[in-house]
Amino acid sequence: MPVFQYDPAEGNYWGYMPLNFFAPHNEYAMGKESRVVQDEFKMMVRELHLAGIEVILDVVYNHTCEGDDNGPNYSFKGIGNDMYYMSVPGQEGEPEFANYTGCGNTLDANQLPVKKLIVDSLRYWRHEMHVDGFRFDLASIFARQSDGSISVSQPPIFSQIVTAEDFLNVRLIAEPWDAAGIYQLGYTFPGWLWMQWNGRYRDALQRFVSGEQGMISELMTRIYGSADLFPDDIEHSCRPWQSVNYISSHDGSTLNDMVTYEQKYNWDNGEENRDGSHEFKWNAGYEGEEGAPDEVVQLRKQLVKNYMTLLMVSNGSPMLRMGDEFMQTQNGNNNAYNQDNETSWLDWSRLEKHSDVYRFCKMIIAFRKTFGSICRSRYWRNEVSWYGPSGPCDMSGHSQTLAFSLVGSQNDSQDLYVMINGSDQQIDFKIVETPPIKWKRIVDTSLPSPEDIIDFGRCTVMQSTCYPVAARSVVILFRDT
Repeated sequence: MPVFQYDPAEGNYWGYMPLNFFAPHNEYAMGKESRVVQDEFKMMVRELHLAGIEVILDVVYNHTCEGDDNGPNYSFKGIGNDMYYMSVPGQEGEPEFANYTGCGNTLDANQLPVKKLIVDSLRYWRHEMHVDGFRFDLASIFARQSDGSISVSQPPIFSQIVTAEDFLNVRLIAEPWDAAGIYQLGYTFPGWLWMQWNGRYRDALQRFVSGEQGMISELMTRIYGSADLFPDDIEHSCRPWQSVNYISSHDGSTLNDMVTYEQKYNWDNGEENRDGSHEFKWNAGYEGEEGAPDEVVQLRKQLVKNYMTLLMVSNGSPMLRMGDEFMQTQNGNNNAYNQDNETSWLDWSRLEKHSDVYRFCKMIIAFRKTFGSICRSRYWRNEVSWYGPSGPCDMSGHSQTLAFSLVGSQNDSQDLYVMINGSDQQIDFKIVETPPIKWKRIVDTSLPSPEDIIDFGRCTVMQSTCYPVAARSVVILFRDT
């Protein structure tokens, strides 16, 4: 999340109202003097690096906390409105602030001083503060010209960022849309080989797990790595790791709330997510947590495990929202940007309450790291085969089942067989791969902990070529070749 200094008078808990692009927010530090705040940030980064953890900042260069024409005057308004901010004709013919960000104003990255400001800020956080990368909030703002039109060629700001001194190994991640209708996900985004938040992956997984029929073709495409969005042909030369696969983020419901609330409960604000996305949710037949029957609670945990499993068997770069691993809740609020209270604060007591889900999440992440056949720098191509429960893959409008086998990579001799049942009925899946021997079950999301995911050493060879996949569950088999 953003760390730039923001207006302390602004009710924005997320920190998306930047006041200064070169200073860490002083309220995040123990000491309040500017030098102390800087030193604390550097110490934090150093300690995270020693623990093997990279630091990627969510950076906001598309707007500031000065708001619209009626907002406060802190810096750029006083220096030069026309130079720093985009404008549009107002009702009286006078120019007023363009608002492509949903936050009142839009910085004009076509102006030389603004471009220099952004690149200098990035260079500062890289060289002085030693961060490893940046996630650009509403990055498609950079594709707008000063009049708000969309540039068909690569805007200069992208070239300046990637050619900045010592930026060769910096991770660059885009939120490839803005709040006013631009959606540049995939090869249409001007930043070549930037990683991108894949909103199409998010939507497809939410729709399938929530019970929607006819999603098999889309599900296959997203699991494969979204080659339709990131083609690796000669013209585009994209890679599957550019797709940042995710199901939930700060901007929307938690994973737990997606399977607990069908309504939204944004008591203090009624705003939608800034990207205009619609969430696809199913509450397992009961609205809310209070008084939920045991069978509903167990089904919700199963759905969360389904989400985690599908995320970890998908090619691309997986992203998790903190707290989803132990079913963090915002009590149905899907836009808690101004909730500096129990709504947004991480409730660590849920870690113990949902320790079974936490165990599953840890082990499914370890599973992905162990099986190098899943996450590769290229697409699976002929190493993957797609099936249905009894043979050929069913991509009809009512289908809710899918299976696939994945041949181990050169550095990984273990094959995988994944069976996915999104329907509300148990379905027998025939293991089509021949010869169907030496398959071992490692994951079955329908089983209670600790049988839902098993240590490799405890897995036993299956005695049947058919596996009964429970309703709304995912099963993973593996074999040594």
